[in-house]
Amino acid sequence: MNYYAAPVRDLRFVLEEMLAHRSLALPGFEEATPDLVEAVLEEAAKLAGDVWGPLNSTGDRQGAQRHTDGSVTTPEGFAAAYLAYVEGGWNGIGVSEALGGQNLPEVVASAVQEMLHGANMALGLCPMLTAGAIEALAHHGSDALKATYLPKLVEGSWTGTMNLTEPQAGSDLSKVRTKAVPEGDHYRISGQKIYITWGEHDAAENIIHLVLARKPDAPEGNKGISLFLVPKFLVNDDGSLGERNDVTCASIEHKLGIHGSPTCTLSFGENGGAVGYLVGEEGRGLNHMFTMMNEARHKVGIQGIGVAERACQHAFAYANDRTQGRSPKQRGGSDCTISDHFDVRRMLLSMRARTDALRALALYCAGQLDVARHAADDAERQSAQACVDVLIPIVKSFSTDQAVDIASMGVQVHGGMGYVEETGAAQLLRDARIAPIYEGTNGIQALDLAGRKLQRDGGAALLALLAEVRNTADDLGKSTRLNAMGPLLSDAADDLQAAMEIVLEQGSHPEQGPDAVQAYATPLLNLAGHVLCAWQMGQAALHAQQAITQGSDDPFYRTKLCSAEFVIHQWLPVGRAQRAVIEAGMQCFSQFDSRVAY
Repeated sequence: MNYYAAPVRDLRFVLEEMLAHRSLALPGFEEATPDLVEAVLEEAAKLAGDVWGPLNSTGDRQGAQRHTDGSVTTPEGFAAAYLAYVEGGWNGIGVSEALGGQNLPEVVASAVQEMLHGANMALGLCPMLTAGAIEALAHHGSDALKATYLPKLVEGSWTGTMNLTEPQAGSDLSKVRTKAVPEGDHYRISGQKIYITWGEHDAAENIIHLVLARKPDAPEGNKGISLFLVPKFLVNDDGSLGERNDVTCASIEHKLGIHGSPTCTLSFGENGGAVGYLVGEEGRGLNHMFTMMNEARHKVGIQGIGVAERACQHAFAYANDRTQGRSPKQRGGSDCTISDHFDVRRMLLSMRARTDALRALALYCAGQLDVARHAADDAERQSAQACVDVLIPIVKSFSTDQAVDIASMGVQVHGGMGYVEETGAAQLLRDARIAPIYEGTNGIQALDLAGRKLQRDGGAALLALLAEVRNTADDLGKSTRLNAMGPLLSDAADDLQAAMEIVLEQGSHPEQGPDAVQAYATPLLNLAGHVLCAWQMGQAALHAQQAITQGSDDPFYRTKLCSAEFVIHQWLPVGRAQRAVIEAGMQCFSQFDSRVAY
């Protein structure tokens, strides 16, 4: 049962039917065709299922190992699997041709990312961080830095990391104390960073660390932070690797999950200072790093969806095989598999339907990223970017929270066997649990949505999305087969708008505003996630019904209708309750003092 098969049919449904390959029509993608995208998905599925997937459980058991010299060995097979990924050209599929990439749309790259994370989340973290490093360097690096480092990063023979957190500086990066002392054309970096994903390993020739640090004369707070590129090995003028830089792995973390991923504590400058190079402008390190973090946050949402998909596959395989109990008399009254019990069907359909909905929303967001980067019309690009800005915290936070719940439900489907490591169900729950925490905790994502994104435009971008939701509700209402879904979706859009207006009004209060945003942010994001996922499943239902009306007898479409009905009739009401949570106010938080609670 511990296997993974990439959901190519589901991905193609979203790309081909729901999104109608709109990204392929954008300027710059003239050579990308639907046939090419189909071939890419099929080949990526082979890599994910045949090469990466079988290493998931062994990587969990073995974990990464740090040696006395500070080097780190990844689990057996990981380095070879990563090399197969690099040799196949996969690392650059979403990178522009000008930078040496394959120049495919972000929406296609995101679909491939889901497969890789579903196959092996611990291994998938390595190229995910490299993609963010490419993005940050491409936007903010000097021509010299780009020429030296981007080709190898795009190729994948060098990997990238993000170095933010320090023992005293977690979510509050204004407390960063790592130093950067100018020395000729470079800087000497000294300090310690913790929780550095794939910070040291044996899968690539070089590791390129992007590090937040301060110059000696920098002001306190965020404005004093700059971004520096610190390679594991220095690079000679001819592009060859030189001596080892002064950065070492002091330890690797012993984690709940993703054991195959080496999460490192890195020490910079134990022997005089690590050589580093300024990326972008002095004092704008956080701004530059957010280029990388936004890329990573969307992909963390994709990551959660990949794990949720694998949890579905495990649960369905077990439920369809495990014989237990008897079916009701009206359905035969014979011995049956547990998948014949309606309570188990409820869990299976919940897992399947929510994963479908999360996937559709994340790929819609990726499609909007393509428009924001490539549309010919400036107004269209700006509108798409505003949409992306609202969606990324929802995709990151809502997808990963749901992935944890889906993986947990997968354990429940297995019953006692789910609590036994050999089935693989428990690993998925342990692995998924980190995703709501890193790249900005989900509470921070909610604050970003309620505090920054809504307040800066008065909710205009979210209202534009709600207009699309209501259009879909109208289309559902006109369908003979689907008309019951329309009013439910429309009413949910009203709930989200009403909740948004409360947050905007109370969040702008000169004294209580920050507390109001803190109190309402998470329920608002949860409500938005439910409504927007339901919108996407309404779209899925319309396309599935159209295929059936046109004569298709493919059971795939009937299953999609079941998923859509579950999401809108059974799951959406859970999200709509968040409006009542927000309307209840925040008095209980004002009265609660955790210091006297025990």
